[in-house]
Amino acid sequence: MTGRGIGAVGGTFAVAVGMVLAGASAACARDVSVAVAANFTAPAREIATAFERATGDHVVLSVGATGQIYQQIVQGAPFEVFLSADADRPRRLVAEGRAAPGAPVAYAFGRLVLYSPRPGLVDDRGAVLARGAFAHLAIADPAVAPYGQAAVEVLKHRGVYDSLALRLVKGESIGQAYTFVSTGAAELGFVALSQVSDVPGGSRWTPPQTDYSPIEQDAVVTAAGKANPSAARFLGFLQGPAARAIIARYGYGIR
Repeated sequence: MTGRGIGAVGGTFAVAVGMVLAGASAACARDVSVAVAANFTAPAREIATAFERATGDHVVLSVGATGQIYQQIVQGAPFEVFLSADADRPRRLVAEGRAAPGAPVAYAFGRLVLYSPRPGLVDDRGAVLARGAFAHLAIADPAVAPYGQAAVEVLKHRGVYDSLALRLVKGESIGQAYTFVSTGAAELGFVALSQVSDVPGGSRWTPPQTDYSPIEQDAVVTAAGKANPSAARFLGFLQGPAARAIIARYGYGIR
């Protein structure tokens, strides 16, 4: 986990954010296009609603896997703000000149959970992974989704990856991985804690964070958003108390 706090915006961009927020009430309302990692869908919707009420701006959300969104931005997709499920892709965009200058914002730290709608299937120590009393285990595709990478790390840490490799059902995003589990296509799966924080029943195990690398989720204004004051307003709002309260309520870590 890096030492950058949730409010750490680098250099001249931090000044720009403050100036834009200070003048938000006088600014003309605008649309802002926000691409968000699938794990953050529910809190992003709430934050977008709160932002719209506070500023009058309108948020257009697009949801997908982090790696896919990154590739779309590289290929010219006009997303103006990117809420990633990792820290790597936003940093790449800055280094490549495809984002506003300054350090990306660490807006949340994700938590992984092994979940099943079936009561009693998942025990409180994750021993079900070693027992193998299931046919399919859903995870997000580790090639494009940080939560999928974390799931693989947990399986390897527990020494069961090789034995379970043929039972893995990979979703394009953590959203699809959750769909596999919730519809019964897989009996259990590794999903984001935020996806099941309000889901009653079932059974779940939260792996110790020592089992996988910290899931630092960073946000950045893209090159397409540099000319839109609403993009900077949204990034500033994401770091404020209203957004932070929503993020914490969904089980994410914040600083």
